[in-house]
Amino acid sequence: MFWLESEPTDSGSTLEGETVANRSTQRRHSPAGRRRGPALQQAILRATIDELLESGYAALTMDRVAQRAGTNKNAIYRRWPSRAALAVAAYRELNVADQPLPDRGSLREDALELLRRANRSWTSPAGQLRRSLFAGVAHDPELLALIQERANDAGSALWLTIVARAVARGEVRPEALNPRVATVAIVLLRNEYVTRGPTNVADDVLVEIVDDVYLPLLRGRGLATNDARAPSSPAKKPAAPRKRGTHHPG
Repeated sequence: MFWLESEPTDSGSTLEGETVANRSTQRRHSPAGRRRGPALQQAILRATIDELLESGYAALTMDRVAQRAGTNKNAIYRRWPSRAALAVAAYRELNVADQPLPDRGSLREDALELLRRANRSWTSPAGQLRRSLFAGVAHDPELLALIQERANDAGSALWLTIVARAVARGEVRPEALNPRVATVAIVLLRNEYVTRGPTNVADDVLVEIVDDVYLPLLRGRGLATNDARAPSSPAKKPAAPRKRGTHHPG
């Protein structure tokens, strides 16, 4: 399965701090004005977020977003060619980090903090919107393709940063700086949501992911390669067999 998240979220972001009802009322009664550029784009994305949180992806339409944003469908289509593209853009708008990247002096503590932030975000508005999109992929191949395209790095920049710090501290070898390896922990957390369906994953599971899988994997990177590259001693030639019964003249 995939993971849309590119950065960890928390409940302090400005979009999450406002109530859906208050924002909806304001937009339904506010004139369109002459908004252009970033201001209009923000209004469209915020309206899309509200629609997704209230009604889900299945009920999302360009008409409803346009009405809510106080604009027209042409303004939306000029920026996003489909509702799938619009929905993914809205998710990324909502999913904004409001905390600095952890730097607690060890790879274990940094990895646990990233997992805990992601786990907390699952019950936030961003998590609700994410679940709505996940539910929509079964009936919308374009949405599935867009999510997979944007989830290929699974937030790899964050994870590669904490792994790079661990390399600098000598905790792991440079071979651990691989996007697929660095993001294994968040992939396993994602799998917990998909296969078990909990609202939140227990903290001891997060600790197990880091201690039993993530750290051993990263610490083992490069060991097999280095062993294979180590020069070996040249093999000794076997001694020629002696012939039995051979008589040597005196």
